[in-house]
Amino acid sequence: MSLPELLTRHLVLCEELHALALEENRILKLELRAPDAAWRERKQALAARFETSVADLKARPRVAGEHGGELLERAREKSLQILHLDRENEQLLLRCSLNPLRPDQPVPPSSAGAARAYGRAAAAGRPITPP
Repeated sequence: MSLPELLTRHLVLCEELHALALEENRILKLELRAPDAAWRERKQALAARFETSVADLKARPRVAGEHGGELLERAREKSLQILHLDRENEQLLLRCSLNPLRPDQPVPPSSAGAARAYGRAAAAGRPITPP
């Protein structure tokens, strides 16, 4: 396979991965949750295809005077965009996983607030401090 054909195929994979990273970003930002298992499987399959494509590009013998030109530059730019989005998605995923409460869950009352509500602090002779 010629270098332009390999790079074109690789660029298509880069575009697909970029679209997937944008979709993940949207899910993490708007829905405040991690993507589901089917989505993760799709991402893993695409990532495996991408790794194979990179290996094919690396394994191809170098021919003097043959350069990737614009296709190679576009693939590099798209790869950098993917890496940037992936880093942002990792941070968003971490925030989602660290936030134990979801918007649909009620906030549990603090023990001090519960004690005040039931008058336990006053009954125990302790002063009630405002929150």
